[in-house]
Amino acid sequence: MKRTIEKFANYLRYERNVSPATIHNYRGDLELFREFLTPPGEKTMALQHVDARIIREFVGWLYDRKMQKVSVARKLAALRTFFKFCVRERITRQNPARLVSTPKIPKRVPRVLTAEEMNGFLDTLAGAAAGKKQGPRRKNQSAQDAKLIPCRDRAILELLYASGLRVSELVGLTLGNLDRPGQMVRVLGKGRKERVVPYGGKAQQALEAYLPLREQLLAHPRTKADPTAVFLNHRGGRLTSKSVRVIVKAYARLANVNWNLHPHSLRHAFATHLLADGADLRAIQELLGHVSLSTTQRYTQASIEQLMAVYDKAHPHA
Repeated sequence: MKRTIEKFANYLRYERNVSPATIHNYRGDLELFREFLTPPGEKTMALQHVDARIIREFVGWLYDRKMQKVSVARKLAALRTFFKFCVRERITRQNPARLVSTPKIPKRVPRVLTAEEMNGFLDTLAGAAAGKKQGPRRKNQSAQDAKLIPCRDRAILELLYASGLRVSELVGLTLGNLDRPGQMVRVLGKGRKERVVPYGGKAQQALEAYLPLREQLLAHPRTKADPTAVFLNHRGGRLTSKSVRVIVKAYARLANVNWNLHPHSLRHAFATHLLADGADLRAIQELLGHVSLSTTQRYTQASIEQLMAVYDKAHPHA
């Protein structure tokens, strides 16, 4: 099964142009399934012997591990795609995962920060970058890092909100992707599809403050440097998606706000605020890089919820 998983990963990478992050997730899901198919001290069950009953037992095994429905649904989706590949390659005769129903996931409208809340939050970042407020500190942080890191962090969060980038798209940016005079960024999104997204004056200001300081990291790298990457860690290497998530959480704590903030929150706020100010849904779809308009329409529901909350609060006869 290990060889088949590797062949499947190559198929996703070279034929389907799937993003590295998605391939990593699929591989992890399939390795977990392989673990389930390998009882202690025994060989892994052959893929040809896997049927719908085995996959239902796998689903039960996941629930026993306290896994959430959304995670189980993703693993089932990975198995369906994997077995479809196996049928295509004539490794198996059928796709047993198609016979197992996906758990019903309750639709939840995420709480989106208002424009005022977002502006206040980003102003906190601006204060930290200017030295008026202390940014999140790291152990043994040097004086150089104490100045550079808040500038970098402000540029990261301003750009996430200004352009609606996915975190994987942000960390994948190279200097060649930036059109600084035109305030545009060229992005390689899901399925390696390219799009061009504008960004505003505050993001431009934050980038212009950060980029000269970035050269200081490259001048004295503490690891293998990546001179093409826009966003670097304190050692001079390319910043990771995980690090950006940590950064967003750290500044939420700094701002002393009780928000479950993560990079996708800024992408969601970007779309919702555009929609609330009258932007066309098709235009937002293009900016976000969504293949399907139905994906973009999820953001519409959040806007309607906010409008209803305002109405209920403000209308005399609500």
